Amino acid sequence: MPISTAQRRITRLATLTAVHRAFHWLHLHQPQLRKWQLELVHIPAPPFGESARAAWFLDRFHQLGLTNVHLDAAGNVLAELAPEAQKQDDPHSERSEEPSHFAGGSSNAADTTPCILLSAHLDTVFPAGTPIEPIEEKDSTRIYAPGICDNAAGLTGLLAIAAALRYANIAPPIPILIAANVGEEGEGDLRGMRHIFERGPYRHRIASAVVLEGSGSSAVVTRALGSLRFRITITGPGGHSWTDAGTLNPILLLSHALTEIAAIKLPTNPLTTINVGQISGGTAINSIPESATALLDIRSTDPTQLVATATTVHQIFDEIITQSTAQRTTTPPPKLHIEAIGNRPAAALPDDSPLLHTLRAVDRHLTLRTEPRLGSTDANVPLSRGVPAIAIGAGGLGGGIHTLQEWYDPTGRETALRRILLTLLDTTQTTAAPHKSS
Repeated sequence: MPISTAQRRITRLATLTAVHRAFHWLHLHQPQLRKWQLELVHIPAPPFGESARAAWFLDRFHQLGLTNVHLDAAGNVLAELAPEAQKQDDPHSERSEEPSHFAGGSSNAADTTPCILLSAHLDTVFPAGTPIEPIEEKDSTRIYAPGICDNAAGLTGLLAIAAALRYANIAPPIPILIAANVGEEGEGDLRGMRHIFERGPYRHRIASAVVLEGSGSSAVVTRALGSLRFRITITGPGGHSWTDAGTLNPILLLSHALTEIAAIKLPTNPLTTINVGQISGGTAINSIPESATALLDIRSTDPTQLVATATTVHQIFDEIITQSTAQRTTTPPPKLHIEAIGNRPAAALPDDSPLLHTLRAVDRHLTLRTEPRLGSTDANVPLSRGVPAIAIGAGGLGGGIHTLQEWYDPTGRETALRRILLTLLDTTQTTAAPHKSS
């Protein structure tokens, strides 16, 4: 599909009265978006502790009049903007002066009807108990708070798009599945998105996915950075530093292995990295520790190289344990335990993907730049399963991500939300067309 074809569709789409109504809502309700953002960031959503924020989203989805609002088995908050939405009791329906031009489908549509996923993750990197008290700068639009950008900005964008579509009485030709999902950060390991695509009832229906992630209005993640994460533990008998001298020391064995890992010559094409993010073990300066643990993060743009690097790391640890056992026969041998704690698949959106053609056409229409990026986001999951997906910012500016000094400035948010809305609507139209013809 040439970009010129997508450009003509976007130009026509942007002239529709229903779309202008949605834009009008976004323009008038920037204060409401700020209010939502401040409310939701107040609600802690630490790793594996997103339930309170999820409950807040359940209420918002119900208030917006979305259909099939529910929590799934993983804790994701799901709802639909359905093709028949304009036939329901809509408090804004009296504002419609003409057909929305998006009506279609059937209230009895089979489970095979395709849908488009629009999502943003609920969780933050901050542990339970982290103080969250937003600070609004005097004479400035900037807000400081842990998680205010990642991902309160994305979650606010999710609500904004749903509210604007409902206000404009837009019923898309196929359902839009709206998800505030759990488990994107850290050891959450994309568990919410995995559930949607591996076990959820929509897993065979999602034709494309648009993930809202933080701030920005030009970057788009089209390549999924893969990662494998391990918790590596070496254990031994332990003992007193003097009377049990000579007993195998797990910390020294771990250090020996990590030194060899640091010497691995990693490729730059495909770019591959290894990071040791945490080391722990031991009880006292005069005790031989009974265990030592390290957390390793391996990343690569290529799935084959990712596995090859992980295999090399495993071999290094195995050889060191084997050698140390062979050199000593008087003490119980050390034991090695390697636990996989993260697996984010690497993948990429083809450059000729219709979804990317749509986004480029939208950006040209809005005079925005399209800046393809590499990243590790919820989009990893659909991309690895061959489902077209992108991760884009929900507008504004942000900084200090994953720190207590995180900040967000909503300046320019409206344009980015228009970008999302046009991309979403055009994708529903292009996806529905071949489905209807079949």
